[in-house]
Amino acid sequence: MCADFANIKVELQNLERAHVDVFHMDVMDGNFVPNMALGLEDYQTVRKLSSVPMDVHLMVQDPRRFIHMFYNAGADIIYIHPEADQVPTSTLLEIKELGMHPGIAINPGTSIESIKELLPLVDYVLVMTVNPGFAGQKFLDFVIPKIKRLADQKDKDSFKLMVDGAISPSKIEQLSNLGVDGFIVGTSSLFGKNKSYKDIVSELKGE
Repeated sequence: MCADFANIKVELQNLERAHVDVFHMDVMDGNFVPNMALGLEDYQTVRKLSSVPMDVHLMVQDPRRFIHMFYNAGADIIYIHPEADQVPTSTLLEIKELGMHPGIAINPGTSIESIKELLPLVDYVLVMTVNPGFAGQKFLDFVIPKIKRLADQKDKDSFKLMVDGAISPSKIEQLSNLGVDGFIVGTSSLFGKNKSYKDIVSELKGE
């Protein structure tokens, strides 16, 4: 969402040279969240131009409708919002059966208690630290206790803990120390800076 899509081929080449781990693609339907962004053709374009693993963050109502669509488009990881799916257990199992990694995305107002039964079914848990739908928001500090609790749970249920939303370099340092495994970075850390992606990513990884 934060990349320059008018110059997407060069953007992808520069990000690959910077050794980013995953391309994170936000798909929004204007229903589950109050915005629309990144459709199937955008996804297919990025997949065609790059060999970097790709996830898809389905910020959509009834995400099961789109699982096969993004499987065919080359997704490696699919995140769904449990509250947007009538039977999230079935959707997560279908993602895994297709050979992809299932993940759940947890909004700031979503409690661990409401999704704890899903944790053994997923490979990734993505904690939103902003309300989903728009880039450029402020980090919501009240989510940090939830991140700590999930970090304590991740080894038991064998999932990787990811965080998305206003992720600055200082937040990466703070949350890494709490046990977060990976970060979705945008304008707070990576895009629109006066440094190369390679230099920025190297600094963020502590290389």
